[in-house]
Parts: sequence; structure tokens; C-alpha cells
Amino acid sequence: MSNIFKEIQERILVLDGAMGTMLQRYKFTEEDFRGERFKDYPIPLKGNNDLLSITQPEAVKDVHRQYFAAGADIVETNTFSGTTIAMADYQMEDLVYELNFESAKLAKEAADEFTAKEPHKPRFVAGSIGPTNRTASMSPDVNDPGYRAVTFDELRIAYKQQAEALLDGGSDLLLVETVFDTLNAKAALFAIEEIKEERNIEIPVMVSGTITDASGRTLSGQTAEAFLISISHIPLLSVGFNCALGANLLQPHLEAIAPKTEFAVSAHPNAGLPNAFGEYDETPDETANQIEEYLKKNLINIIGGCCGTTPEHIQAIATVAAKYKPRKLPTDEQND
Repeated sequence: MSNIFKEIQERILVLDGAMGTMLQRYKFTEEDFRGERFKDYPIPLKGNNDLLSITQPEAVKDVHRQYFAAGADIVETNTFSGTTIAMADYQMEDLVYELNFESAKLAKEAADEFTAKEPHKPRFVAGSIGPTNRTASMSPDVNDPGYRAVTFDELRIAYKQQAEALLDGGSDLLLVETVFDTLNAKAALFAIEEIKEERNIEIPVMVSGTITDASGRTLSGQTAEAFLISISHIPLLSVGFNCALGANLLQPHLEAIAPKTEFAVSAHPNAGLPNAFGEYDETPDETANQIEEYLKKNLINIIGGCCGTTPEHIQAIATVAAKYKPRKLPTDEQND
């Protein structure tokens, strides 16, 4: 298998855009989400995008293909909510292994198609590990600040099950993303370290946090630099930020971490900020122009898009990224 550590030293790698944005274009109905297998399921399933890897696999695979065709080097599996904790909303905890395994398999099949066509540009699959809908370091109840809706151990067990299935399905690396609570991310990273030890394998791991607003902090209160420090004890492929902000608003936070880390730096911003209807108006060229500022300042090794970004956005980003060299890693100098 091609080595992503080698590729990342040679060029800026392009990550895909928003799976959810693309799946919305299909306008799937409740019946489409259910498919034949879940037609008599007792609760509504519309909105459970991860389930589409089982009930609408061709659509999911087609989204991956569109992103690869647009120039992506890495696509994310359709598993943002693929833990027992998040799937409890749909009473689908028992399906978690299958959902992650099938999602990884679909993405890997698409990746292999493109790698076979363009062996000089190997394609990779990142197993997407979302933040869950619970937070380990804050109370959801303002009247009881000591209360926690989930424990570290519950998160570790849930993330471990997800990560194992993603690897079994063919993921090349794991992406712990949209981190709003670093304690949740630490549970995921702890689980991945356990898997590495048990299976005696190396797994490239990306970690991507979310700066939630103009305060420049994550939801659990960390600055960009504090976030970096608190996860740097783990050997990572990359650290960076995604979601919440558009490319221009994300730049200062990338500038805060890029000079201070030996890891690669990643970013996948939204297509600007949502409008009053929750939609994203930023054009592919507007997004790419803002991202070019990252590249001029030598901040980035991996670049892609989050909410609102489409294959057109990724194509514009990939075109710009091809003109620049990746941010130099300390290991590059040792290898020179």
C-alpha cells in the first residue's frame, strides 16, 4: 500500500468535501432511508445519513467517486455518527459495526478504482470518527455542573468499536474530527492506541478540532494552542481544524499552531458561514481564494472542505493547492 507519510512530504494532500451536503441533493425520503431491510422499523430513520451506507450504498459510493474525480487524495467514510452513543437516537446501537465496516468498504472500493486509473496519485480512505452528541468535560445541566451525560470509559468503548470496524472495512487512516471537547477526543485516541497495541499495527491518525465562535476557543474552552498541546503526546499524522468557521476566520487558528507542531497541519473549513436558511453561499472560487492565503503562508499539509463544500469546491481547492509546496515537516529535514 502507498505510504501516506511519503505522499504528504511530496505534495499538499486534498481531503474531500461535505458528505451531508451531497446526500441532501438526492432528496431521500423516509422510505429511501429505510430501504427494504428497515421498512417496518418502529421509529423514523430519515436524517440518519450513516444508515445510507447500507440502504443506499450506490449513492454514497458515487459521492466518494465525485470527490476523487474532483482531485481529492483522501475521502472520509460516511460514519460521522457511527458510534453506539450517537446511534442510540435511532435505536440502532446493534448496527454500529456493520455501518462502519460497510462505509469503509464503499470508500475503499472507490479509492481503489481511482488508484488503479492513476497509480502516480494513490487515493486514501480516512475513517471518520465524529464527536458524538455528548460531552465528557461539561455538564448538559446548568443546575448540576458536576453531572456528566457520558463517562470517559463509555466513550473509549464506543470509539474502539467504531475504529475497529473502520479498519476492518479497509480504512487507511483514522480521522478524529470536529472535536468540540478534547476529553472526547482523548477517549478516541486512547481507544486507537489500544487497537494499535493489540493488533501490532501502525495507524496514521488525523485529529481535527472545531473552534466554535469568535472567542477562538473550542466548546470546552480551549484555545487553538491549548488544544494542540493537550493531544501532542500521541503520535499523529496531522492536527488541525474543521467546521464551524469559513476559511478566512479559521486562518488565525492555523497560524497559532503551524509553527508549534512537528505534525502535519490540516484544515477543512466550511463554505463560509451559513445564511438565514442554514445554507452556504460561498462559491468554489471564493473558498479557494481564501485557502490560497494558507498556502502562501506555508501553513498547510492537508486541505479540504466541511459543511457546504461540494466537488466543485474541492476541484477549485485542488487546483490552487497544486501550485504550492506543502508546509515543511521537521522529519523532512532529517530525511534530506
